[in-house]
Amino acid sequence: MQEDTKPPTKRSRDRTVSLDIHAQYRTSMRSRGSTRSPKGAGPSDARPSEILSPTPRRHLLQTPESLTWLQVGSHAEADFQARCTSPASVTSSVGSVYPYSSSASKRLAFSVLQQQDLTTRGSQSGSTQRDQGDSRHDPGAGRRWVRWMHKQGMKAWVIPLGIATSAWVKWCIGLGDYSGYATPPIFGDYEAQRHWMELTIHLPPQQWYTYDLQYWGLDYPPLTAYISWLCGKVGSLIDPSWFAFEESRGIETYNNKLFMRSTVVALDMLVYVPALYAFARIWHRSRSSRTQHVSLLILLFQPALLLIDFGHFQYNSVMLGLTLLAVNSFAAGLDLVGAVCFVLSLGFKQMALYYAPAIGSYLLGKCIFLGPVEGTRLFIRLAVVTLSSFVLLFAPFLPPVAPISIFFAAISRIFPFARGIFEDKVANFWCFTNVTLVKWKPLFFGKEGRLIKASAALTIAGFVPAVFGLLWGAYKTRPRSHSRESDAPAISFGTAARTPSPTLPLLLYALLTTSMSFFLFSFQVHEKTILLPLLPLTLLLSGATAGDEVYTWGVLGNVVGVFSMWPLLKRDGLGIQYVATLLLWCRLVGYNPLRLRFDYFVGLLSTAVNGAMLFLHVLELVVTPPNRYPDLFPVLNVLISTPVFAFIWLWSIKRGIEVSWALGGLPGSGTDRGSKDHDDRNPTEELSSLRSEDPVRSVRRDHGARAVSLGHASDTEIPVGEQSIGSGEVVLA
Repeated sequence: MQEDTKPPTKRSRDRTVSLDIHAQYRTSMRSRGSTRSPKGAGPSDARPSEILSPTPRRHLLQTPESLTWLQVGSHAEADFQARCTSPASVTSSVGSVYPYSSSASKRLAFSVLQQQDLTTRGSQSGSTQRDQGDSRHDPGAGRRWVRWMHKQGMKAWVIPLGIATSAWVKWCIGLGDYSGYATPPIFGDYEAQRHWMELTIHLPPQQWYTYDLQYWGLDYPPLTAYISWLCGKVGSLIDPSWFAFEESRGIETYNNKLFMRSTVVALDMLVYVPALYAFARIWHRSRSSRTQHVSLLILLFQPALLLIDFGHFQYNSVMLGLTLLAVNSFAAGLDLVGAVCFVLSLGFKQMALYYAPAIGSYLLGKCIFLGPVEGTRLFIRLAVVTLSSFVLLFAPFLPPVAPISIFFAAISRIFPFARGIFEDKVANFWCFTNVTLVKWKPLFFGKEGRLIKASAALTIAGFVPAVFGLLWGAYKTRPRSHSRESDAPAISFGTAARTPSPTLPLLLYALLTTSMSFFLFSFQVHEKTILLPLLPLTLLLSGATAGDEVYTWGVLGNVVGVFSMWPLLKRDGLGIQYVATLLLWCRLVGYNPLRLRFDYFVGLLSTAVNGAMLFLHVLELVVTPPNRYPDLFPVLNVLISTPVFAFIWLWSIKRGIEVSWALGGLPGSGTDRGSKDHDDRNPTEELSSLRSEDPVRSVRRDHGARAVSLGHASDTEIPVGEQSIGSGEVVLA
C-alpha cells in the first residue's frame, strides 16, 4: 500500500467545485485554441474528445450560495461522474458531505442549508424555481445597506449600528399600549409580569405557586420566578411603591412602565441578541461577512417577536435566546453546555417543550453515532447534567426544603390541562376544525381526558418524521469501525464528543417540524406560541437567497405569523406598530407582498394569502360584524392562517426527508449494501489505509455516491495527514 511521502497542506477556498477547473479540461482548452484556424472560419483540427461543450450547469448541491455544512476540497472527474442526485426538486439544496467515517479527511465547517443554484433553469411540478422576474428579485434594503457599508470601509460598524437600531425600534414599539392597559380589574400580561415581581420579593418560594391564584397566579417555571424576583428587587430599590405587596395591583405610572419596558429590552440584549450574533458567526462561518451581517439584520428585526415582547409585553426573547444558545452549542460541539441552556429555556417557559423532541433526538442520535462506548459515556454525562440542572431549578420546591405537595402544585400550575383545548381564536387544527367541522368542547364535555389523549396522539404523529430522521441519520452515518471500537485507543472521548453530529443539518428543520406540530395539534395553545415555529423558520430564512424556496416559505410564514396575531394586537392598540414593523421587515428582506406570483405553488399560495389578508383588513375597516357573530373577523383570520401553517409543517417534513436522503440514504436504499467488507475491517487497518486511499472515494463508499455532491471548501489550512474517525480526530504519524 503506497503512502504519501510528505503530508501536504492545502488552503481551500470558499468556492464550489466546477467541472471546468480540472487540469484535463484546461489542457483540452489550450489544445482547441492552438488548433483553431487564424480567422476562426475553418473546422478545428482538435480531436472530437478534446472539443468542450459550454460550461456545464453545476450540480444543485454545488451552488456558491448553497448550504454546505461540511467542507471538502476538489474532487476527481470520476467522483462527479459517479455522483447521485437526491430525489429533491430542482431547487432543492439539501446535499452535504458528512465525512465522519474513518475515511474522512476534512474538518467541519457550518453554513446555512437552504440555497439553490442561481443558474438553474427549467421547472418541475411543485418546484419553486425562480423565473426571470425572480432572478432580478429585490435583494432588500438590508442587503444593500450592508453592501454599501462594506464598500465605504465601515464594515466594523454594521453590527453595532444594526443592534443599536433594533434597540431603538424596540423602544419605539414600547411607547404604545400593552396587554391590559387601563382595563381593570384583571388587566393583562403586563400586570401579570409586574405582579409576579411583587409576589416573589414578598413571599417565600413555597407560596409562589399557591398564593391568590385568581389574580394572576404564577404559572411559569421557576426560572421566570427567579428573574422576576431579581427585577422586583432592583425596582424596589428605585421606588418601593411599584411592588408594594397587594397595594400596587394595577399600578400604571409612567416611571413604572418605563422600568418594566427597560427590563424587557435589557434581558433581550443580554440573552437573545448575543444568541443571534453567535448563530450568524457559527452557522454561517464559511460564508462571507456580508451574508453574516444580513443574516443578523433579518433576525434582529423579526416582526412577530418585536410586537409580542416589546408591544404586547412578554419575555419570550429570553426563552428563545436560551434555546438558540443551546443550538449554537450543539453546532460548536459543546453538547453539555447546550443541554444546560435548553434546560434553562424549559425552566423559563414550558413552551420550550415544543423543541424538546428535536433536541432530545439530536443528542440521542449523537450517542448512537459515537458508538456503544463513547456514546454511552456521552449519554450518561448528558443525563447527569440534565437531571442536575432540573433539580437545581426546582430545589426550593423539593424535599427537604419543601413538602412534595408544593412541587406537585407547581407542576399543576405549569401544565394547566383544565383550561381547555385552546383559548381565544388561535390558528391551529383544533380551532380551525371547531369552526368548519365539529364543536370539540361540547362533544367532549365531561370527557376532557380523551381530548387530551387525542391531542397528544396527533402531536406525536406530527413530529415523528423529524425524530425518525435524526435517529436514522445518526445510525446511517456512524463509523463502521464501531464494531471494534475498543481496539482503537487512539481516539479520545473528549475529542469525539466535541465534534457535532452529522445530523446537525437536520436540526433546524426538525425544530420547525416539532414546534409546528405542537402549535397545530397540542393542548392549550395560545396565538403567541406561533413564535416558536417562527424561530427555526427565520433561522433558515436568514441565509437564503431572495426568491428561492426557503426564502419564499420563510417570508410567507413570518408575514402570516404576524397576521395570525392581529386580533390580539388589535385589542392591545398596536395597529400602527403592526403595520410599521411588518412593512419595515418586508422591505429589509426584499419581499413585496403585493407582487403577483402565479408560476409556482408557493408563489400562487403567497399571492392568494396576501390578497386575502389585505381584503380582510379592509373589510374590518368598513364593515361592523353582526351581533350574532361578534368573532367573525378572528374566525376568518383563523381560516386564512391555519392552511399556511399546515403547508409549512408539511414542507419542513419534505425538506427533512431530502436532507436525510442526502445524509445517508433512506431505509432500504442502496447505501445499505456493499459495506459489509468495511464493517469487518480493524480500525488500525482503516487508519493505515487512509494515507493512500482517496478520501472522496472512501466517503462515497461509506455513505453513498451522493455524498460527493457538496459545495464549499473549508477556509482553514488542513493537513492531509490529519484524519478523523468517527467524530474524533486522529493525527497520523
